[in-house]
Amino acid sequence: MGVAQQIFYTEDDYYNLPENVRAELIDGQIYYQAAPGRIHQEMLSFLFKKIAFYIDDKNGFCKIYPAPFAVKLSADRENIVEPDISVICDRRKLTDRGCTGAPDWIVEIISPDNPEHDYIRKLNLYKDAGVRKY
Repeated sequence: MGVAQQIFYTEDDYYNLPENVRAELIDGQIYYQAAPGRIHQEMLSFLFKKIAFYIDDKNGFCKIYPAPFAVKLSADRENIVEPDISVICDRRKLTDRGCTGAPDWIVEIISPDNPEHDYIRKLNLYKDAGVRKY
């Protein structure tokens, strides 16, 4: 009996997922995400409004996007994540598909069901990609 061969997914696989499927592509693996709960969404809405108001109030040029918003952390690696909130100040990083390159600021609302995903896996990705604030 042979060892099962691990499948490595690509950016094309990620973008070919059905539109209603929430997932992230990390180091060639697809991580499916459940729909967020009500409290998560209330926190997301509150933080998004506060940050957006602050940027607008200061006549800032940064753009803010709530999830789902695809962030390809670097052009040469196939890691695509969907942070809860992404703030991008270099508008050259914005594409029709989302953002290519490290956002300046990422906010993740930690899920009590799977905190390792945000605290370890994604934290290391963000650090390696050069995200300034997480």
